[in-house]
Amino acid sequence: MQPTPTIIFICEHGAAKSIIAAAHFNKLAEERNLETHAIARGTHPDQELSPKTIAGLQEDGLTPTESTPHKLSPADVESAQQIISFCELPEEYQNKIPIEHWNDIPPVSENYGTARDAILENLKHLLSL
Repeated sequence: MQPTPTIIFICEHGAAKSIIAAAHFNKLAEERNLETHAIARGTHPDQELSPKTIAGLQEDGLTPTESTPHKLSPADVESAQQIISFCELPEEYQNKIPIEHWNDIPPVSENYGTARDAILENLKHLLSL
């Protein structure tokens, strides 16, 4: 049996943007009956998820894909079908797999709804390909 294709969303702290993107991606993928699953990772993960992110996802009717931020690992990169990053990745990961950068997302700490909406626009484009 083939493993489920995985998309990794990466942000610096692994506590906000990547968590929002993975949760919404998985919801949209399920609605479209896609076999792809998303996870969230951080390059320098915080100790816990952003409280604004948890509250925002709960208001959206979603739960985070991770209970705590996880550091990006070589095994994650090797198993990924696609990587989407909200930050600069450490050099050791940069030429392993094509990386799509979503640099147009405002900080979640300033406004969850604005950040989520920008992420959703990118997700809709990603899923329409």
